[in-house]
Amino acid sequence: MTDWGPVVVATVLFVLLTPGLLCQIPGRGRVVEFGNMSTSGLSILVHAVLYFALITIFVIAVGVHIYSGSG
Repeated sequence: MTDWGPVVVATVLFVLLTPGLLCQIPGRGRVVEFGNMSTSGLSILVHAVLYFALITIFVIAVGVHIYSGSG
């Protein structure tokens, strides 16, 4: 059986935490901006740290597992 949990979690978090897609922390004029489709170097750094923290929590601490295949 193949464990697809880490792959799914990583993909969903990558899409949701893309700077400027849903939100941007920090924004250009505010702390948080929503749907502005722009980014900055600091925003990329903040989103990368959030991505690492959330993927660590979901994959290691919570232990999300999605199994597929025969077994």
